[in-house]
Amino acid sequence: MATVEKIAETTGPSVADEVAELIARSRAAQQQIENATQEQVDTWIRGMVYAVAKPGMDEEIARETVEETQLGNYEGKFKKISVKTRAALMDIIDDKSVGVIEEDHERNLYKIAKPVGVIGALSPSTNPEATPVIKAINAVKGRNSIIVCPHPRAKFINAKICGLMRDALVKLGAPADLVIAIEQPSVERTNEVMKQCDRILATGGTPMVKAAYSSGTPALGVGAGNAVVTVDDTADLDDAAAKILLSKTLDYAASCSSDNAVILLDAIYDEMLGKLKEKGGLVLDSEQKTKLQNAIWEDGEHINAKVVAQSPQFIADYAGFTIPENTAFFIVPETGFGPDFKFSGEKMTVTMALYRAKDIDEAIALTNNIQAYQGQGHSCGIYSNSDENIRKLAEGTKTSRVMVNQPQSASNSGNLWNGMRQTFSLGCGSWGGNATNNNITWRDLINETWVSKPLATPKSLPSDEALFGKDIIEAVG
Repeated sequence: MATVEKIAETTGPSVADEVAELIARSRAAQQQIENATQEQVDTWIRGMVYAVAKPGMDEEIARETVEETQLGNYEGKFKKISVKTRAALMDIIDDKSVGVIEEDHERNLYKIAKPVGVIGALSPSTNPEATPVIKAINAVKGRNSIIVCPHPRAKFINAKICGLMRDALVKLGAPADLVIAIEQPSVERTNEVMKQCDRILATGGTPMVKAAYSSGTPALGVGAGNAVVTVDDTADLDDAAAKILLSKTLDYAASCSSDNAVILLDAIYDEMLGKLKEKGGLVLDSEQKTKLQNAIWEDGEHINAKVVAQSPQFIADYAGFTIPENTAFFIVPETGFGPDFKFSGEKMTVTMALYRAKDIDEAIALTNNIQAYQGQGHSCGIYSNSDENIRKLAEGTKTSRVMVNQPQSASNSGNLWNGMRQTFSLGCGSWGGNATNNNITWRDLINETWVSKPLATPKSLPSDEALFGKDIIEAVG
């Protein structure tokens, strides 16, 4: 017995006990604000965003994020921490999230918002600067607390960002423990948080999202990205080329929404390809394509972390081929899809697969085939001035969001130029193995109590003939 006690003294508390202590702190803080007013909640989330996005601090966070993770670039990180967080706050600040949040007078119903409790949030290494902020303000907007589990590659910047939000909360009269960072992240700790929290908000790699769904705790996860973008023969080609450049190179394609495949219709193929080249797109020959494939996929299967979200020059040097100085992204001509055609899948690099289609119907079929391999349910896009083609693509694809004449990676999670909800958590529906198609926000992080009063005039059943129709009655008879 003495030996066992000695071992316990030297090893310390288990990970489960360690996480249980954090959950207890988080729950105690959440219980202090479960009756907070709308004014208090909105004051707190304003302070949380300003603490990280104020002039000077946004630059510091952007710089330190790149230094720690070695992913993406300063410009992309700065836009996310400075602009995206402000836009996410603006998007929800006027929402009513306390008390009665919705009324249906026709059905004599109203809904009351109630907090869920402790949110367990996963934050990826590719977007570690804005993800904890956006998830935290959506949690607190619903009067919840949040524990943020970062990727180990981003643990220091995550701790810094969470610390800044904690300080702001205290200055504004709220408990610091509404936001808690896992400072020494590990798979075991993250799994324990997911088991012990009240709801999981999972953004990260497929294995971690699957772990969230199998944790036994209600989870909001996201599917894999593999955006496919079509350019048709009615598009403004200069505009499309500029926006594809922006989307493909933003933060060196750290986003899973970056254009992974672009389909050009026959009628504009040569002209549009020329414009993409003018924007810095380098079309690879077969030898370069093989070298790039070997660089991106380790063992022919898994994406090589060494090239994710890196500059074109770094990737070319790593792969072993030379490129012109003005190269902004790689264009890889492709015809097939599926596991035997690796470039048809997600690449997490400044690499774009290029396809050709004779018309919009073939482009839709290609999109579905590519995304049946990877990315089904996430998003696709189209550059077009034909409402018929836009509608065809939207109706014919298994996708949760279609971006029209917009840079995909900067748009499908919400931006100032569209009405999509601002988030970094994109539900992909049953196509992507998710429970929702939503751009996930605070509304997904609350419980709702439905209050039903009797109708002034009760409903009455119509006659069988009115309800079923004479033809059904006679046919089924």
